[in-house]
Amino acid sequence: MSETPSTDISHDQHAVRRGKLADMRAAGFDPFRANVATTHFSQDAKALYVEGQDNVTTVTVAGRLVTFRVQGGSSFVKIQDQQGIIQLYFRKDVLGEERYLFFKKGLDLGDILGVTGTLFLTKTGEITVRVDAFTLVSKALRPLPDNWNGLTDSEQIYRQRYLDLIVNTESRNRLMTRSKIVSHIRRFLEDRQFLEVETPVLQAVAGGAAARPFQTHHNTLNTDFVLRISLELYLKRMLVGGYDRVFEIGRNFRNEGVSRRHNPEFTMLEVYQAYSDYRGMMTLVQDLLRSLCDNVLKTSQITHAASGEVIDFGGQWREVKYKDLIIEKTGDADWFSRSKEEKVAGVQKLGLYADPKWEEFELTNEIFGKLIEPKLIQPTFVTHLPKELCPLAKITENDSSTIDVFELIIGGMEVAPAYSEQNDPDVQRAMFEAQAGGEQQNIDQDFLLALEHGMPPAGGMGIGIDRLCILLTGAESIRDVILYPQLRPSEAK
Repeated sequence: MSETPSTDISHDQHAVRRGKLADMRAAGFDPFRANVATTHFSQDAKALYVEGQDNVTTVTVAGRLVTFRVQGGSSFVKIQDQQGIIQLYFRKDVLGEERYLFFKKGLDLGDILGVTGTLFLTKTGEITVRVDAFTLVSKALRPLPDNWNGLTDSEQIYRQRYLDLIVNTESRNRLMTRSKIVSHIRRFLEDRQFLEVETPVLQAVAGGAAARPFQTHHNTLNTDFVLRISLELYLKRMLVGGYDRVFEIGRNFRNEGVSRRHNPEFTMLEVYQAYSDYRGMMTLVQDLLRSLCDNVLKTSQITHAASGEVIDFGGQWREVKYKDLIIEKTGDADWFSRSKEEKVAGVQKLGLYADPKWEEFELTNEIFGKLIEPKLIQPTFVTHLPKELCPLAKITENDSSTIDVFELIIGGMEVAPAYSEQNDPDVQRAMFEAQAGGEQQNIDQDFLLALEHGMPPAGGMGIGIDRLCILLTGAESIRDVILYPQLRPSEAK
């Protein structure tokens, strides 16, 4: 039974549905006070069916009404729940004329109902519930978009994600996969004796990254705070405190731009392991991503959405130094000994904008970010980056211009940076001061105090969960893997 279009279908149906609700309440039934005790989700229920044993197994399932097919005294209906769709079979001679009439006349697409009945196999081979009893537990007062054919307006998809989840199977499955990815990451790390901890979201100093924070004020303490931009510095305090393997999956907040790969509120995994280093993190992240492929995706090969190239997680992962990539791209073996003016000219020669006010490392990193990183589709560890890019990593022993780090690039974007963590408090202070430009208020003095009590050598790594989900699900934008991405407020309708 499809719903009849009109010149203002939403308004008309809203009025009709409210009328049905009023009639129900006048008759002594309020669906919003009803409930049902389910025994199974849809797919779990269907898995109970044994071939040749029709009408033996009883189940109670519930979900949103998504299709009607009325055939005189019987109707085939489908409902949708968290696991998917299951078909129901209603018969007037089973339910009685009054209940069957209520079913036919009182219900609408989008209503939520629970049913109890037995499993059987239809002539077309579909496992179905033969309904013995049903309960309407929520009346949908507004119709769903486009009569169940889909939701295509991107603005509506993100503002009314609940509608997107109802009508777009691809979105529902993608966001379900995200939940499974996060769950598996936790189990993977816990199996390796990492402890999950929680660190403050409100912080006095925005440390651990170079980003613009959101600012707020605590009235009781009469103190300004920022929303954290990184999990790093508090997790390292845990290493000082004797927790040798720790991780946190939490929200970070950066008051910066919105793009296909950036959302002001995003989810990070940060993990720290004492007595390890950046190479230990290489092994950890490679094992983690392969485990996700095996256990969540069920494949080691995925198709990169933008290029169409097949990414092979089971193959050999490339390792290459940052400097070698720059020299290869510029064709200049002496690039890193060139003057700033020569580097400005070199960047411009490659067709990129180069601001003469930029630092030399910024000029070089413009080449990496614009011309090299987007081309690295297969898993690639880019190692030994310029020390100016991160003040929290150990300086390379035989090259004081670089640090012992890697950036794991997959699908043309950074998925996981990792370091051999700096644990020398004097070197750390000097690097913080260089980054802060003499502004002591921007330095986390308590973190430096913690380091002076002794932090073991360690490897640390961050993984952007949203970016990882973009990669593993083939999504086109970060908004497609975040349930509720940031949007400008709109007037409620």
